[in-house]
Amino acid sequence: MIEQYRNCIEACYLCAAACDNCAASCLQEENLEMMRDCIRLDIQCANICRLAAQFMALNSESAKKLCAVCAEICQQCGDECGKHQHDHCQDCSKACHRCAEECRKMAA
Repeated sequence: MIEQYRNCIEACYLCAAACDNCAASCLQEENLEMMRDCIRLDIQCANICRLAAQFMALNSESAKKLCAVCAEICQQCGDECGKHQHDHCQDCSKACHRCAEECRKMAA
């Protein structure tokens, strides 16, 4: 793994795992309608995080651009998850906001 990307790659993979867990947990909640945006953003965020991590690991010239997009989606997902009081949503929100911060640093 390329050293300059290490923190961001780790944050991306941790965020993707938190988003997967959040989406799966949200599907078990009673009020699915209320969780719709959370689940939708969890899926998008997990996918972009894995892709950004892959691009960084490949030392792609597009990694910085992808990290900028990833930061935006992580921010949106973290903000949405933060609205819900479930532990899985709160944990996901923290992981997303941390990843957004790491991706913003990488994109700069």
